[in-house]
Parts: sequence; structure tokens; C-alpha cells
Amino acid sequence: MKKTIPYIIAILIFVIASLAYFSPVLKGKKIQQGDITQFIGSSKEIKDFRKAYDTEPYWTNTSFGGMPSYVISTYYPNDYIKKLDKLIRFLPRPADYLFLYFIGFFALLMTLKVDWKLAIIGSLGFGFSTYLIVILGAGHNAKAHAIAYFPFVISGILLVFQRKYFTGFIVTALAMSLELAANHVQMTYYLFFLVLIYGIVQLTESIKNKEVPHLMKSVGVLLVAVILAIGTNATNLMATQEYAKHSTRSKSELTITPDGSEKEVTSGLDKSYITEYSYGRLETFNLFIPRFMGGTSHEEVKDSEVRSFLQEAVNDGLNPDDANYLLNIASMYWGDQPIVAAPAYIGAIFIFLFVLALFLVSGKLKKWLIAATIFSILMSWGRNLSFLTDFFIDYIPMYNKFRAVSSIQVIAELAIPLLGILGLKELFSTDVSKEAKIKALKWTTIIVGGLALIFTVGGTGLFTFEVLGETTFYENLEEQGISGFLEAVVADRQTLFFSDSLRTLGFVVVFAGILWLFIKEKINQTILLIGFAVLLLFDLVNVDKRYVNNNYFASARKVDKPFKKSAIDAEILKDKSYYRVADFSKNVLTDGATSYFHKSIGGYSAVKPRRAQELFDFHIDQRNNKINQEVLNMLNTKYVIRIGEKGKTLEKNERTNGNAWFVNNLKVVNSADEEIKELDSINTKKVAIIRSDFAKDLPTDFTIDSTTTIKLTNYKANELAYESNANLNQFAVFSEMYYKDGWNAYIDGQLTQHVRVNYVLRGMEIPAGKHEIEFKFEPTVIKKGNTITLISYALLLLIPIGWFLYERKKKNVS
Repeated sequence: MKKTIPYIIAILIFVIASLAYFSPVLKGKKIQQGDITQFIGSSKEIKDFRKAYDTEPYWTNTSFGGMPSYVISTYYPNDYIKKLDKLIRFLPRPADYLFLYFIGFFALLMTLKVDWKLAIIGSLGFGFSTYLIVILGAGHNAKAHAIAYFPFVISGILLVFQRKYFTGFIVTALAMSLELAANHVQMTYYLFFLVLIYGIVQLTESIKNKEVPHLMKSVGVLLVAVILAIGTNATNLMATQEYAKHSTRSKSELTITPDGSEKEVTSGLDKSYITEYSYGRLETFNLFIPRFMGGTSHEEVKDSEVRSFLQEAVNDGLNPDDANYLLNIASMYWGDQPIVAAPAYIGAIFIFLFVLALFLVSGKLKKWLIAATIFSILMSWGRNLSFLTDFFIDYIPMYNKFRAVSSIQVIAELAIPLLGILGLKELFSTDVSKEAKIKALKWTTIIVGGLALIFTVGGTGLFTFEVLGETTFYENLEEQGISGFLEAVVADRQTLFFSDSLRTLGFVVVFAGILWLFIKEKINQTILLIGFAVLLLFDLVNVDKRYVNNNYFASARKVDKPFKKSAIDAEILKDKSYYRVADFSKNVLTDGATSYFHKSIGGYSAVKPRRAQELFDFHIDQRNNKINQEVLNMLNTKYVIRIGEKGKTLEKNERTNGNAWFVNNLKVVNSADEEIKELDSINTKKVAIIRSDFAKDLPTDFTIDSTTTIKLTNYKANELAYESNANLNQFAVFSEMYYKDGWNAYIDGQLTQHVRVNYVLRGMEIPAGKHEIEFKFEPTVIKKGNTITLISYALLLLIPIGWFLYERKKKNVS
């Protein structure tokens, strides 16, 4: 009972802290998250199908003309690990993720034999790291979910290397199953690097200490655990991997760009896209001083110079609307990334403890966590350390599948607090001499406090506080008679820099003083822990509240149903036929709202269908106002929403090709380049483009008379039925996305081959006569994955039971 009390206390504290920070959930409110709002739009048809048929569609036609639901919303059969996850995350969202941060880090610290009281405080600090809070505000739930299971996985691995093979096996298998179930491959990939670095350190230590047999046994145990974890998630992983081959994360067949120039051929994303969000080298100091680079675009500045400047300008005759516009674009952020939601602030206290640990902690854990932190920071610089980033993109498997390289800093988000807590643990230890502690504290204070002092006293003179390229904009303002605006913006940035530098200096000095009093035995360990908890939480929570606070919450009804039907939506919905909508009043490639009410040609996804993306790049380029009407027609785009002088307008496209149509001619091409370019020069009602590898045994010319018809007779998300009537064999084009891994075509119940035409659509030769044509989405990957999943669950249950009985028998014999 004594052993369980600390865990009970920890759970209670974590529940209270989670609900206290997100207190509006106690009133039934929900957090408004941008990504989740878009998800609600994208998943609407899937949820409606689930409710109507009590099964999964595995496909939706409301995003990008049609795509698998695997990366949107899918409930896989026998997904018991998800049920375990829901049991652990019993609090209302997003308090559940915050609780998971806390309990995971606590489990890791307890594995490392940290005192439970210190472990509770350290876990609270880890969970309140600003980055981890901000991703909850943004709606990056899968990312938060995956990160929260990092400490559990590490705990299992450490237990195995502590020779607790049985317990470590169970913890690793379950934790890794939960990690994979969180379904954020990028974060799990970064966890692999953290584990790999530990493995390298452990290998060198094992060789040095002549413990290679233990190393091999541990690796074997962990491999079995990870294989079983992969097996329990087989259906999800296999379906996602299958779709990945067709997504923007896969190799393109194109060798040209929309302007005709040569395209860089890669097996993943373009380098420029991968490194678009690269952490600036100076921006790394955000970990220590929150608004070192200005925070975000719209930081509140007390006694703002920008506001004063604009008020004076309005008094001097500037249009108030122009003043508001300038106020909104006056970004306080002056870093390298296009936009940031908040600085990735880990905390002045944790940074101080991390440096202190460099002097007090020894052994493989120190080497591992320092190496992991350095690796994480260097890789987060992306294009700002191009030789290293390019090497990983070109030669390290899967690295080119993920964008926003700045997010690899999640490794440091774990490593820095962990080493910091281990450093404080050593400060409490009687095995370390008083002199060593004082020396460590002295040098830590000099290094960390000195850095904060330099930035506080002279930092505003060290940097320009200007963003590359913004000078031209402000020079244009001066030409328009608005002089001095840039100076006002820089002054506000300097104010934020100074105030947060001074703030960090204050925390460092006070905490260093508390540690000095403890070492000198002026205060006891309990007082130190109280002081540590107060400073750490006061520091982090106050920064967190700048970016995610009660203002993010709204009524559950408003959050669950975020989209209101407009007059245009209502007008479109009067049409009960099956068609698509293009809303050009917004960026169609980042729009989940249209998918809520209609079948959209666009959508919102981080993993878009590759050919759909390429079709947009070449033929529906909003940025350059290049819209190929024939492509809209073949996608059955019946309604187009545009933005005009008086707001949104609705246009009905009378030239749409419909759900299916017969063509006179198949134009055979030999490459993807020709396939996509030819769409610029054809009448899609009469001609279809087909690749030579699909055109085998197909005639290229067809005769259509006035009696030839084909029409849609039934629609479901994963099943479409048509009726055709013709005197001669015909070739039909269907305004549906071609996806070979699951869609089957039937003519009068007989499985019939269909092909890809017009770069993205389905086509099929139809024999003469009257026929019923059906398309059904029947992905075999679900059945295969489910079989592997069930076998893995059985092994996950039987192996520990067998292991336990074997150990028990061996113990009884001895």
C-alpha cells in the first residue's frame, strides 16, 4: 500500500492540474482548435455514413474529389489498444492530453528512481512546456497524443536495460502500441532517433563494461515487444502505408513543373517544402527567453509604440481603416519561420537545471540526453544548417516524408527537463560532496545567469530586430507619407525582448539563491521543493496563458457544429443530385469547411492525394488565377463560389460533364508529363487522356449516337451504381478519383477492369446493350491487417503469461 500511495497522490494532482488549467471543460465547454474545426468539416460524410450504416466507409467523396478515410477518420475492427488509450485519457479534451503528458513523464522519472515528490513537480513542468500546450490550442491532437507516449516507451526500454526484462517487455509492448495508435508517424519517427541515440550510447557502454550478452538479450526482448506493438496496429499502419504511396509524401511521376521547367525528382516532399518551417539559430534562445524573437505575430505590447504611432498618424489624417490594417500586419515575430503560434519555451528553471546537470550527473544517461538535445536542436535548424539537413533528406530513410523540421525539437522538449530533474536529484544526493555542489551551482549561475544578464543589459544593441525583406515594405510606406513605422515596430520588439530577458534573469537569480540556501543547509529539501514548484509553475503557466487560455473555449454546440449554413450553401443544397463544389473565395487546398456541406474539389489534409495536388498545381492554380474550365467540368464541378466586390457570389456551371459520360476518342500518351499537359488542349466531353500502359487491348475510337446514355442511379460514399444503354461498345469516363487499392468495378455483377484516365479519373469500356455498372470500395488491406492484429493481440497476451509461468517454475525448482 505504501508503494501505491505516491502514484495515487500523483494521479490526483495531475487530474486537478489538468482540469484547473483547462477549467472551462468543467462547465461543459470545449476548446476551439483550428485543425479540429477543419477535421470536423472533412470527416462529416464519414461520420454520417457511420451513423446511417453502422459500419466504416473507408472512403469519402467530400475532400479532393475523393480519397480514403484512413488519414481523416477511421475506426478499424478489433482496435482494442484504442480502448485502452481511451481508458487512460478519461478526462475531457484537452485536459486528457495534459494529464497524459504528466503521467507519462512521472512514470519515466519513477523508472529512474527519482523521489516521487520531485517526480511530480518535474512532470508538471514537462507538461506545461509552452510548445506542448500550444499544439493543443492549435488542434494538433495527434501530435500531442504521440509525444505524450514518448516517456512511457522510454520507461519500458530503460526497464529492460535495468535487467527487469519481464516488466520492461510488457511496458514497451503496451507503450509502443499506444504510441503507434496515436497515429502521428512523424512524431514516432522522431522518437526513433531518441531511442537510436540511446542505443548507440548503450552499445559503447556495453562494450566498455563487457556486457554485450546483456545488450543482445535486451535488444532481443525489445525487438519482440516492438514487433508485437506494430502487429496490434497492423490494420492502421498497413492502410496508411498503402495510401502513402498515392499521397504527396510519395515520389511523383512528373519531371516538369507547371511552368515547363525541369522538376527535381524526389522520393518524398520537395526540400523547400520540408524546410519551410526551419528554426532560426538565434530562435533557439526561445527555449530560455520566451519572446526572444518577439513571440508571435500578434503579441500584446504594453505601452505599444506601434499603437501610439498609428494614433498620431490618424490624428494627422491617416484613414482609420488603413491604421487598423497596419496594426494587424505589424508582426512582433522577427524569426525565420513563416508563422509561429508561440515560442517553444521550455523554461528558465529547466534550462538552469540542465546546465547544472552537466556538472553533477555522470554516466550514460547524461551522454544520451546531451547528444539527443544537440541533435534535436541542430536538425530543427533545417535550411539554416543545410549541409546536415540535406544529408538527412537525401540519405536517411523516410526523413524526406515529413515537413516542418522545426518540430524535431520535441526531442529536446523531453531531454532537457529529464536531464534537469536528474541534476536536481544529484543535488539532493549525499554521494555528491558539498564542495562539488557549490562549484556546480557557481558555474551554472555564471553561465546561465550571465547569458540572461548580457541579453538584459545589452541585448537590444546586439540585433537589428528586423525581418529579412520587410524593409522594402516599410520604405514603400515612407513613399506614401507614413514615415517611422518600422522604427515603432522595432521598438516594440525590443520592449518584448528586454522584458522577457529581465524576467528570465529574475527567475535564474531567485532559483540559484534557493539552491545556494539548500546547499548551505539554510533550508531543507521540502522548502526547496516548494520553491522549485512555485517558480517552475509560475514561470511556465504564465507564459502558456499568453497563448492558450479560457478565451479558446466556447459552448460545446458551437465547437461540435462550427459551420453555419450560408445562403449560398442553402441554395446549392436545393440540388439533390451528386456534384462537386469549388469555393474559390478561399484557398481550396486548405479548406475543410466546404466539405462539411458539399462534395468539394478541395479539402484540408496534411497528406493530400498526390495526383489531385498535381492537378491543382497545373490546372487549378488560384494564386496565378489559372483555372482550366475543362478540368472543372470533368470533376463534375457544378457550383463555383467566388469572391466579388459585394462579397461571395455563386455561379452554376452549366457545362459540367456530369457523373459519367461517353467519349468519342482515347488519346494515348506515354508519360505522366504528357498526361497532365494534354488536359490543356482537349474537350473532356469528347476525348479522354489515357496512358499507354492502361490502353492495352482498348480501341481508341468510339461511335456515340443519340440513344446512348449513362447515368448515376445510386450514391453511397463507398458504392456508386450507374445504368448504361448503348447500341455499340462505348468508353465511359466517371467523375470519380481513380484509386487502384480498393475500388472494384462490376458490370452486371461481374468484376470488370477499369483504368485511369485524365490523370485522376476512372474510365471503363462498356459493352453494347443495357447494363448496370457498380463501383465498390473493397480494400483488402483491412482484412489482412485485422488478421495480423488479432494474432498480435493473442501473442501479446500469451507471451507474458508463458514467461511468468516459466519464471515461476524455474524459481520453484531452484
